[in-house]
Amino acid sequence: MNLIQVFQRFPNQESCIEHLENVRWRDHPECPHCQSDKVGRKADGHRVGRWNCYACKSSFNVLSKTIFQKTKVPLQKWFLAIALLINAKKSMSAHQLARDLELNRKTAWYMAMRIRRAMAGDAGAMLYGIVEADEAYIGAKPRKRNKRDNDDPPAPRGRGTSKTPVIGVVERGGRVVAEPSARVDGRTLASFIYRNVDPNSLLMTDEFRAYRAVDGVMTRSTIDHQSRYVDGITHTNTIEGFWSLLKRAWYGSHHHYSIAHIWAYVAEACFKYNVRKSNDAFGTFMRTAMEA
Repeated sequence: MNLIQVFQRFPNQESCIEHLENVRWRDHPECPHCQSDKVGRKADGHRVGRWNCYACKSSFNVLSKTIFQKTKVPLQKWFLAIALLINAKKSMSAHQLARDLELNRKTAWYMAMRIRRAMAGDAGAMLYGIVEADEAYIGAKPRKRNKRDNDDPPAPRGRGTSKTPVIGVVERGGRVVAEPSARVDGRTLASFIYRNVDPNSLLMTDEFRAYRAVDGVMTRSTIDHQSRYVDGITHTNTIEGFWSLLKRAWYGSHHHYSIAHIWAYVAEACFKYNVRKSNDAFGTFMRTAMEA
Protein backbone atom coordinates (compact mmCIF):
# COMPACT_ATOMS: atom_id res chain seq x y z
CA MET A 1 0.00 0.00 0.00
CA ASN A 2 1.39 3.40 -0.97
CA LEU A 3 0.82 6.79 0.63
CA ILE A 4 -2.03 7.81 -1.69
CA GLN A 5 -3.88 4.59 -0.89
CA VAL A 6 -3.41 5.19 2.84
CA PHE A 7 -4.87 8.69 2.56
CA GLN A 8 -7.83 7.41 0.53
CA ARG A 9 -8.68 4.41 2.73
CA PHE A 10 -7.98 5.98 6.11
CA PRO A 11 -8.90 9.67 5.97
CA ASN A 12 -9.56 10.04 9.72
CA GLN A 13 -9.13 8.43 13.13
CA GLU A 14 -12.50 6.67 12.98
CA SER A 15 -11.68 4.83 9.74
CA CYS A 16 -8.32 3.71 11.17
CA ILE A 17 -9.93 2.33 14.33
CA GLU A 18 -12.62 0.56 12.30
CA HIS A 19 -9.94 -1.12 10.21
CA LEU A 20 -7.93 -2.22 13.25
CA GLU A 21 -11.06 -3.62 14.92
CA ASN A 22 -11.79 -5.65 11.81
CA VAL A 23 -8.20 -6.94 11.64
CA ARG A 24 -7.96 -7.82 15.32
CA TRP A 25 -11.46 -8.97 16.21
CA ARG A 26 -13.47 -9.26 13.00
CA ASP A 27 -17.01 -9.74 14.36
CA HIS A 28 -15.99 -11.14 17.75
CA PRO A 29 -14.52 -8.42 20.02
CA GLU A 30 -12.98 -9.55 23.28
CA CYS A 31 -11.29 -7.94 26.26
CA PRO A 32 -7.48 -7.85 25.87
CA HIS A 33 -7.09 -8.07 29.65
CA CYS A 34 -9.18 -11.15 30.49
CA GLN A 35 -10.10 -12.47 26.98
CA SER A 36 -13.80 -12.34 27.82
CA ASP A 37 -16.28 -11.78 25.00
CA LYS A 38 -18.78 -10.15 27.37
CA VAL A 39 -18.04 -6.66 26.11
CA GLY A 40 -19.99 -3.70 24.80
CA ARG A 41 -19.25 -0.37 23.20
CA LYS A 42 -18.84 2.51 25.61
CA ALA A 43 -21.04 5.54 25.06
CA ASP A 44 -18.26 8.11 25.07
CA GLY A 45 -18.68 10.94 22.59
CA HIS A 46 -15.17 12.41 22.76
CA ARG A 47 -13.20 9.14 22.70
CA VAL A 48 -13.79 6.96 19.67
CA GLY A 49 -13.63 3.17 19.89
CA ARG A 50 -13.88 2.65 23.66
CA TRP A 51 -15.27 -0.63 25.01
CA ASN A 52 -16.39 -1.90 28.43
CA CYS A 53 -15.69 -5.41 29.72
CA TYR A 54 -18.49 -6.75 31.93
CA ALA A 55 -16.28 -9.56 33.26
CA CYS A 56 -13.25 -7.67 34.62
CA LYS A 57 -14.92 -4.22 34.64
CA SER A 58 -12.13 -2.65 32.59
CA SER A 59 -12.30 -0.12 29.78
CA PHE A 60 -10.24 -0.67 26.65
CA ASN A 61 -9.95 -0.05 22.93
CA VAL A 62 -8.57 -1.96 19.98
CA LEU A 63 -5.12 -0.42 20.54
CA SER A 64 -4.69 -2.02 23.96
CA LYS A 65 -1.63 -4.30 24.19
CA THR A 66 -0.47 -3.47 20.66
CA ILE A 67 2.26 -1.21 19.26
CA PHE A 68 -0.34 1.59 19.13
CA GLN A 69 -1.22 1.44 22.83
CA LYS A 70 -1.63 4.86 24.51
CA THR A 71 -0.29 6.67 21.45
CA LYS A 72 -1.03 10.37 21.09
CA VAL A 73 -0.02 10.40 17.43
CA PRO A 74 -2.98 10.17 15.01
CA LEU A 75 -3.39 6.66 13.64
CA GLN A 76 -3.27 7.96 10.08
CA LYS A 77 0.35 9.02 10.71
CA TRP A 78 1.06 5.56 12.13
CA PHE A 79 -0.35 3.98 8.98
CA LEU A 80 1.72 6.33 6.82
CA ALA A 81 4.86 5.46 8.81
CA ILE A 82 4.18 1.75 8.32
CA ALA A 83 3.71 2.21 4.57
CA LEU A 84 6.90 4.29 4.32
CA LEU A 85 9.03 1.74 6.19
CA ILE A 86 7.65 -1.25 4.32
CA ASN A 87 8.20 0.41 0.93
CA ALA A 88 11.69 1.74 1.73
CA LYS A 89 14.01 -0.93 0.36
CA LYS A 90 17.02 0.61 2.13
CA SER A 91 15.00 1.41 5.25
CA MET A 92 14.44 4.95 6.52
CA SER A 93 16.09 7.09 9.17
CA ALA A 94 14.17 8.69 12.02
CA HIS A 95 15.13 12.12 10.67
CA GLN A 96 13.59 11.31 7.26
CA LEU A 97 10.44 9.90 8.86
CA ALA A 98 10.14 13.01 11.05
CA ARG A 99 10.40 15.29 8.00
CA ASP A 100 7.86 13.31 5.97
CA LEU A 101 5.24 13.11 8.73
CA GLU A 102 5.87 16.45 10.48
CA LEU A 103 6.97 14.84 13.75
CA ASN A 104 9.89 15.50 16.04
CA ARG A 105 12.81 13.13 15.70
CA LYS A 106 12.30 11.35 19.03
CA THR A 107 8.66 10.59 18.24
CA ALA A 108 9.59 9.34 14.77
CA TRP A 109 12.32 7.10 16.22
CA TYR A 110 9.93 5.74 18.85
CA MET A 111 7.30 4.91 16.21
CA ALA A 112 9.82 3.32 13.86
CA MET A 113 11.24 1.11 16.61
CA ARG A 114 7.76 -0.05 17.63
CA ILE A 115 7.01 -0.90 14.01
CA ARG A 116 10.27 -2.84 13.73
CA ARG A 117 9.48 -4.65 16.98
CA ALA A 118 6.18 -5.80 15.47
CA MET A 119 8.03 -6.99 12.36
CA ALA A 120 10.10 -9.25 14.62
CA GLY A 121 6.92 -11.08 15.59
CA ASP A 122 6.51 -12.51 12.08
CA ALA A 123 7.56 -16.06 12.98
CA GLY A 124 6.79 -18.81 10.51
CA ALA A 125 7.37 -22.51 10.00
CA MET A 126 10.85 -24.00 9.89
CA LEU A 127 12.73 -23.53 6.65
CA TYR A 128 12.78 -26.58 4.40
CA GLY A 129 14.32 -27.71 1.12
CA ILE A 130 17.58 -26.17 -0.04
CA VAL A 131 18.60 -23.79 2.74
CA GLU A 132 21.63 -21.52 2.71
CA ALA A 133 23.42 -20.51 5.93
CA ASP A 134 25.94 -17.74 6.31
CA GLU A 135 27.03 -14.92 8.58
CA ALA A 136 27.59 -11.22 7.95
CA TYR A 137 29.37 -8.48 9.85
CA ILE A 138 27.66 -5.10 10.18
CA GLY A 139 29.63 -1.94 10.81
CA ALA A 140 31.88 0.68 9.28
CA LYS A 141 34.67 -0.15 6.88
CA PRO A 142 38.13 -0.08 8.45
CA ARG A 143 39.74 3.36 8.22
CA LYS A 144 42.72 3.47 5.89
CA ARG A 145 45.95 4.05 7.74
CA ASN A 146 47.80 7.31 7.10
CA LYS A 147 50.74 6.96 4.69
CA ARG A 148 50.13 3.26 4.29
CA ASP A 149 53.00 1.46 2.60
CA ASN A 150 52.23 -0.83 -0.31
CA ASP A 151 53.77 -3.73 1.60
CA ASP A 152 51.43 -3.35 4.59
CA PRO A 153 48.80 -6.06 4.89
CA PRO A 154 45.24 -4.99 4.02
CA ALA A 155 42.88 -4.06 6.84
CA PRO A 156 41.00 -7.09 8.22
CA ARG A 157 37.47 -7.77 7.03
CA GLY A 158 34.63 -10.00 8.16
CA ARG A 159 35.63 -12.35 10.99
CA GLY A 160 38.80 -10.37 11.61
CA THR A 161 37.03 -7.15 12.65
CA SER A 162 35.11 -5.85 15.65
CA LYS A 163 31.89 -5.51 13.62
CA THR A 164 28.64 -6.99 14.94
CA PRO A 165 28.05 -10.55 13.66
CA VAL A 166 24.64 -11.45 12.21
CA ILE A 167 23.83 -15.09 11.45
CA GLY A 168 21.14 -16.15 9.02
CA VAL A 169 19.51 -18.90 6.99
CA VAL A 170 17.39 -18.54 3.86
CA GLU A 171 15.18 -20.99 2.03
CA ARG A 172 15.68 -20.71 -1.72
CA GLY A 173 12.63 -18.99 -3.12
CA GLY A 174 11.24 -18.60 0.39
CA ARG A 175 11.79 -17.00 3.77
CA VAL A 176 14.86 -15.75 5.60
CA VAL A 177 15.62 -15.83 9.33
CA ALA A 178 18.48 -13.79 10.78
CA GLU A 179 19.57 -12.46 14.15
CA PRO A 180 22.59 -10.73 15.70
CA SER A 181 24.90 -12.98 17.67
CA ALA A 182 27.55 -12.35 20.29
CA ARG A 183 29.61 -15.27 18.99
CA VAL A 184 30.03 -17.13 15.73
CA ASP A 185 31.15 -20.57 16.84
CA GLY A 186 30.00 -24.11 16.18
CA ARG A 187 27.65 -24.33 19.16
CA THR A 188 25.97 -21.00 18.40
CA LEU A 189 25.53 -21.72 14.70
CA ALA A 190 24.24 -25.24 15.31
CA SER A 191 21.70 -24.04 17.87
CA PHE A 192 20.45 -21.34 15.50
CA ILE A 193 20.18 -23.75 12.56
CA TYR A 194 18.39 -26.44 14.60
CA ARG A 195 15.80 -23.86 15.73
CA ASN A 196 15.03 -22.62 12.23
CA VAL A 197 15.81 -25.34 9.67
CA ASP A 198 14.07 -28.68 9.19
CA PRO A 199 16.64 -31.48 9.69
CA ASN A 200 15.58 -33.07 6.38
CA SER A 201 16.78 -30.02 4.46
CA LEU A 202 19.90 -29.73 2.34
CA LEU A 203 22.12 -27.10 3.97
CA MET A 204 24.47 -24.97 1.87
CA THR A 205 27.41 -23.25 3.59
CA ASP A 206 30.87 -21.93 2.84
CA GLU A 207 33.93 -23.69 4.23
CA PHE A 208 33.83 -22.01 7.65
CA ARG A 209 34.73 -24.83 10.05
CA ALA A 210 32.09 -23.89 12.64
CA TYR A 211 29.36 -25.28 10.36
CA ARG A 212 30.79 -28.77 10.85
CA ALA A 213 28.84 -28.82 14.13
CA VAL A 214 25.66 -29.73 12.18
CA ASP A 215 27.25 -32.63 10.29
CA GLY A 216 25.63 -35.91 11.20
CA VAL A 217 22.31 -34.19 11.92
CA MET A 218 21.54 -32.82 8.46
CA THR A 219 23.01 -33.10 4.98
CA ARG A 220 25.42 -30.27 4.20
CA SER A 221 27.08 -29.17 0.97
CA THR A 222 29.94 -26.65 0.97
CA ILE A 223 31.30 -24.18 -1.54
CA ASP A 224 34.94 -23.06 -1.45
CA HIS A 225 34.85 -19.32 -2.16
CA GLN A 226 38.58 -19.21 -2.74
CA SER A 227 38.14 -21.17 -5.95
CA ARG A 228 34.55 -20.51 -7.09
CA TYR A 229 31.19 -19.09 -5.99
CA VAL A 230 28.85 -21.56 -7.74
CA ASP A 231 29.16 -25.29 -8.24
CA GLY A 232 25.89 -26.59 -9.72
CA ILE A 233 23.21 -26.06 -7.09
CA THR A 234 25.84 -25.51 -4.40
CA HIS A 235 26.20 -21.82 -3.60
CA THR A 236 25.28 -19.21 -0.98
CA ASN A 237 24.35 -16.44 -3.40
CA THR A 238 20.77 -16.17 -2.11
CA ILE A 239 21.74 -15.24 1.42
CA GLU A 240 24.57 -13.07 0.12
CA GLY A 241 21.86 -11.10 -1.69
CA PHE A 242 19.97 -10.68 1.57
CA TRP A 243 23.13 -9.46 3.32
CA SER A 244 23.58 -6.85 0.60
CA LEU A 245 20.08 -5.47 1.36
CA LEU A 246 20.82 -5.37 5.09
CA LYS A 247 24.14 -3.60 4.54
CA ARG A 248 22.64 -1.12 2.06
CA ALA A 249 20.24 -0.02 4.80
CA TRP A 250 23.20 0.47 7.14
CA TYR A 251 25.32 2.40 4.62
CA GLY A 252 22.49 4.33 2.98
CA SER A 253 20.20 5.31 5.86
CA HIS A 254 21.36 4.55 9.37
CA HIS A 255 25.20 4.54 9.44
CA HIS A 256 25.16 3.11 12.97
CA TYR A 257 23.33 0.37 14.86
CA SER A 258 23.60 0.28 18.63
CA ILE A 259 24.11 -3.13 20.17
CA ALA A 260 20.81 -2.77 22.02
CA HIS A 261 18.74 -2.19 18.88
CA ILE A 262 20.48 -3.92 15.98
CA TRP A 263 18.05 -6.86 16.31
CA ALA A 264 15.18 -4.54 15.32
CA TYR A 265 16.87 -3.43 12.10
CA VAL A 266 17.67 -7.04 11.23
CA ALA A 267 14.01 -7.95 11.91
CA GLU A 268 12.90 -5.16 9.57
CA ALA A 269 15.12 -6.48 6.77
CA CYS A 270 13.84 -10.03 7.31
CA PHE A 271 10.19 -8.97 7.29
CA LYS A 272 10.54 -6.99 4.06
CA TYR A 273 12.42 -9.84 2.40
CA ASN A 274 9.75 -12.34 3.45
CA VAL A 275 6.86 -10.26 2.06
CA ARG A 276 8.68 -9.29 -1.13
CA LYS A 277 6.28 -11.35 -3.28
CA SER A 278 3.12 -10.30 -1.43
CA ASN A 279 0.57 -7.91 -2.92
CA ASP A 280 -0.57 -6.95 0.58
CA ALA A 281 2.54 -6.42 2.71
CA PHE A 282 0.70 -3.68 4.63
CA GLY A 283 -2.09 -6.10 5.53
CA THR A 284 0.41 -8.77 6.54
CA PHE A 285 2.08 -6.33 8.89
CA MET A 286 -1.22 -5.23 10.40
CA ARG A 287 -2.25 -8.80 11.15
CA THR A 288 1.11 -9.40 12.83
CA ALA A 289 1.02 -6.14 14.78
CA MET A 290 -2.52 -6.65 16.09
CA GLU A 291 -1.80 -10.04 17.62
CA ALA A 292 -2.03 -9.26 21.31
